[in-house]
Amino acid sequence: MLLHKTFGVDLGTSTIKIYAQDKDTIITEKNMIAIRNQNQILAVGNEAYKIFEKNPSNVSVISPMAYGKIADINHTEMVLQALLEKINAGGLFNNNLYLAVPSDLSEIEQRAYYTIGNSNRKSKIYMINKTIADAVALGIPINHTKGSMIVNIGAQSTEISVIERGKIVLSKIVAMGGTQLNEAIVNEVRKNYNLHIGNRTARRLKFSLAYLKEDIKEARKIVGVDSLSGLPREGIIPSDMIYETILGPVRSICQEIRSFLERTPPQIYQNILEEGIFLAGGTTRIPDIDWFLSQETGQKVRLSGYYEHCTVCGLKEIIGNRTLHKWVQ
Repeated sequence: MLLHKTFGVDLGTSTIKIYAQDKDTIITEKNMIAIRNQNQILAVGNEAYKIFEKNPSNVSVISPMAYGKIADINHTEMVLQALLEKINAGGLFNNNLYLAVPSDLSEIEQRAYYTIGNSNRKSKIYMINKTIADAVALGIPINHTKGSMIVNIGAQSTEISVIERGKIVLSKIVAMGGTQLNEAIVNEVRKNYNLHIGNRTARRLKFSLAYLKEDIKEARKIVGVDSLSGLPREGIIPSDMIYETILGPVRSICQEIRSFLERTPPQIYQNILEEGIFLAGGTTRIPDIDWFLSQETGQKVRLSGYYEHCTVCGLKEIIGNRTLHKWVQ
């Protein structure tokens, strides 16, 4: 007898989130794969992340996603299959896979999602627009909304969308997210302290010191590699430097939101004005980012407590509610 299981999958650039209906659980793993000599798979997910920035020269640790889209179909397929086997604990048989798909995709890019999900020819593939999944998790009445704006700030991209009465009116993916902020911090620490740190350290500094509302004077001790001697060395990084470093990129996101609002039809814009902008995504864990976006855009901002799990929580709701299946392709 064949087992029949259902999964909801959000293929994020930094992390992959999978909802298993039979266990009613969500697992989150790094969307990474470690490969030796270009063909031998060493690890995927969190195990691959443990090797990241520590890997020898013959081992590559990469993310198969880029800017919120599939960059490498084969490697994405490998990561997904390995993690599905891990959560399934015994093989794959006739699964239903609900994949969250960004709005702003070409037909070829959409086809890539179907390809990676249907690789074993045993699964049924369903695609759900990522914005719709976010809207469900955020509690937006999709059928009745006269206009809602959702901004999902992820690892490498920010997806800005406007929906009205169950339809996506406008959508755009902006190549700016948490990874770009991490890289800016790495460069600034190297420039000011002659100290090379990795993206993992930069990410910790971003979430612990990037105060966007209050001028809190704090600092963190870090360990990096001296740019001149090549030896490990400690450094003290102040919060005001992190604030100044991320200020420009975050303001760029705010500018994109303002430009998007200018393109929004007047009747929809009025509803957004009353309702506020819905904010989700892993990068929204930066302290007070909702306050900052509100100040820069002049709009109310409603921050989702789901953060990076917003989309997969929406998938969970859609999978379990047949009245929401009208948005499944």
